[in-house]
Amino acid sequence: MIVYDITPFLDDHPGGDEVLLLATKKDATEDFEDVGHSQNARNMLADYYVGDIDINSMPQKGKQPPTGASGAASSGGSSILMFVLPLLMLVLAYGLYYYANHASV
Repeated sequence: MIVYDITPFLDDHPGGDEVLLLATKKDATEDFEDVGHSQNARNMLADYYVGDIDINSMPQKGKQPPTGASGAASSGGSSILMFVLPLLMLVLAYGLYYYANHASV
């Protein structure tokens, strides 16, 4: 699979930047071919070429690589943090609100 960084071309794309943004982070070959780009547009791709990716080396969707004991512990810790951190921020905000309203009295 060939990778292009067309970021510098976003403002100049005749079809607008939205169509390019919708094709990010995926294989956009079919999208590109369906439009019927001119030879000039195909030649412009060379300016935005980044490299090639071996699709066989890419992780498969829905499959996670096996994790060791440390990987399992870190994922559990992060889910707890996702619960505790907002709760801690709420308590801190209430404490600041309470202090601000009762300190001047």
